[in-house]
Amino acid sequence: MELPLPATDTLPAGTRDEVAAARLQLLGDARHRVAMRLPVLSSEGYASIKELDELRRIATSGRSALIRILLHDPQATLRNDHRLIALAQRLPSSIQIRVPVDEVDLTWASACLLNDVGGYLFLPEAERPRGRAARSHRANAVPLQQHFDEVWDRSEYASMLHTLDI
Repeated sequence: MELPLPATDTLPAGTRDEVAAARLQLLGDARHRVAMRLPVLSSEGYASIKELDELRRIATSGRSALIRILLHDPQATLRNDHRLIALAQRLPSSIQIRVPVDEVDLTWASACLLNDVGGYLFLPEAERPRGRAARSHRANAVPLQQHFDEVWDRSEYASMLHTLDI
């Protein structure tokens, strides 16, 4: 039996290296579900071999596996040939990508990573590596998850990112 993570296991998230380490830790802690909001998907974000291995592990972890990604600019990500998109194209049943369409949602500049054990990484400005993170802090993760779910429900399927198997 697995014991729950400590309630206040904060992670540093003030530099690019700390944010990358926090992402990897949170992906490693996740069991079956992850939610990511990415106004901008930089070439180094979610592109390391270790991060992609963790995402693949989550996506293939069983019937309840689900990785949901809100991506503001899928065309730019496609042009940059990001490795996360290639993974999503190989595992479309467990990695879902949507694009916000509401202007209010598109102007939201923050990024977040949420896992199914109460862990979170929140960057108020997606392009700046200054944020906060914790391995298990549901009091902070729940409002982020609720906002993510609301935007997810209003967003459209990112059909341009999926290959056609004809």
